[in-house]
Amino acid sequence: MRDIFPIIKRIVLYVFLTGATIVMSFPLFWMISSSVKTLEETNSAGIIWLPRNPTLEAYTSIFQNANFLRSYFNTVFYTSLALVGTLLSIAVVAYAFSRIDWPGRNLVFFLMLSTMMIPPQALIVPQYVFFNKLDWIGTFNPIIIPGYFAGGAAMVFLLRQSMAQIPKELDESAFVDGANHIQIFWEVVMPLVKAPLATVATFLFVGLWNNLLAPLIYLQTVDLYTLPVYVSTLYNINLTVQQWPTIMTAAVLTTVPLMVVFFFAQRFILDGVIVSGLKG
Repeated sequence: MRDIFPIIKRIVLYVFLTGATIVMSFPLFWMISSSVKTLEETNSAGIIWLPRNPTLEAYTSIFQNANFLRSYFNTVFYTSLALVGTLLSIAVVAYAFSRIDWPGRNLVFFLMLSTMMIPPQALIVPQYVFFNKLDWIGTFNPIIIPGYFAGGAAMVFLLRQSMAQIPKELDESAFVDGANHIQIFWEVVMPLVKAPLATVATFLFVGLWNNLLAPLIYLQTVDLYTLPVYVSTLYNINLTVQQWPTIMTAAVLTTVPLMVVFFFAQRFILDGVIVSGLKG
C-alpha cells in the first residue's frame, strides 16, 4: 500500500502541472488563433475558439506595412545595442564587486542594491528632465545609453554571486603569470560564468524587447517607434471596430523572437540560477 502513494503523488503532480501549463498557455493560444481569424469572427458577440475559415490575410498585409517593418528594425537595432552595452557593463561592475578589494566596496554594493527599492515610476519625471536638457528626446539615446552604466542592480547581483564563487587562486595564478585585471576578467572569469551570463542576457533581452514605457515617452516620432509602441498604436487606431486579426498578428510576430531566445536559453537560465546560489 505504501508503494502506491508515491505513484499517486506523482500523478497528481503531473495533472496539476499539465493544468497549469494549459492555463498559462491560453493567452498564447488565443493570440495565435485570433491572428488567423476573419475580422467578423474576432468581433463577433460569441466566443469562437478556433477559426472556421483560417486565413493568413493579416500576416500578408502586415508584412506589406512599412511602419511595421520599420518598427521591427528599430526594435532589433535598439535592443542589440542596448543589450551588448548593458551586458558588458554589468559584467565589469560584477567583476569589480566580486574579484577586487577596494575601500568602501560593501557600502557601494549596498547602495546599489538599495536602488532596487525605488519604484521606476518615481524616476520618470527627473529622467525626462535630464534627457531633455541633454537634447536626447526624440532619439534612441535615452533607451540605449543608460544601460551602458550597468543598468539593473538585480542583474549585477546575480552575476556578482556567480563570479564570487570562482576560486581566488585562479586570479593569483594569473597575476603570477603577468596578467592584469582586464586579462583575468576576459580570459579567466568570463568563460567560467557563461551560464549566468546567458541568463542575464536573456532577462535583459526580454526586458528591452518588451519595453513600452520608455520608448513611448522618449521616441515621440513614428519613424522611431518600436514594436510594443507600434502594437499599442494599432489598438487605438479605430475604437469602433478593432482590427483584432492585425493586432494579434503583430503581437505574434513580436513574441516569436522571445520564444526562440527562451527555447535556446532555458538550459542556461536553470544552470545560471543554480550556480548563482539562488535555487529554492
